[in-house]
Amino acid sequence: MGSRQARREEQHAAFEAFVLARTPALTRTAYLLTGDVHLAEDLVQSALLKAAEHWHRIETSPEAYVRRTLYTQQVSVWRRRRDVREQALGAYDAAAATDAGDPDLRLSLVEALRRLTTRQRTVLVLRFFEDLTEPQVADVLGVSRGTVKSTVHRALARLRVLAPDLADLVEDPA
Repeated sequence: MGSRQARREEQHAAFEAFVLARTPALTRTAYLLTGDVHLAEDLVQSALLKAAEHWHRIETSPEAYVRRTLYTQQVSVWRRRRDVREQALGAYDAAAATDAGDPDLRLSLVEALRRLTTRQRTVLVLRFFEDLTEPQVADVLGVSRGTVKSTVHRALARLRVLAPDLADLVEDPA
């Protein structure tokens, strides 16, 4: 019985360490997915709760599990809210999200991302921020590869219109 308790304490400590180490990065990703700091925090909290429930199965690769949970929960939200008007990104400390790059360029990018739809923003985050391939994005979102390609194409085209000063960054991979 003592070894079972020791194992639980070990798992609890491992989960706590994971949460402390990865919450900032997960929250940045969730913010990019949701466009709202509070929704991002809720999304991360919900994903971490699911991870805690399944920790004994996922402790060897919890990052992948939690990130997939973030994506699938966000997809569920925008599928349920199709009739709801897209919301703009709220206030966010872009400097805290990254310490590299030109501040003017970063502000232009944040403003342009605010004006994309949730679906477009989600696909771009997965494709370029998370560096997933088109088939991986399609798998995560439960859509076809063609849907991913067309959404990326439309989102990049919209970014070109919304922020012409970002043209050098906005290359269509298609």
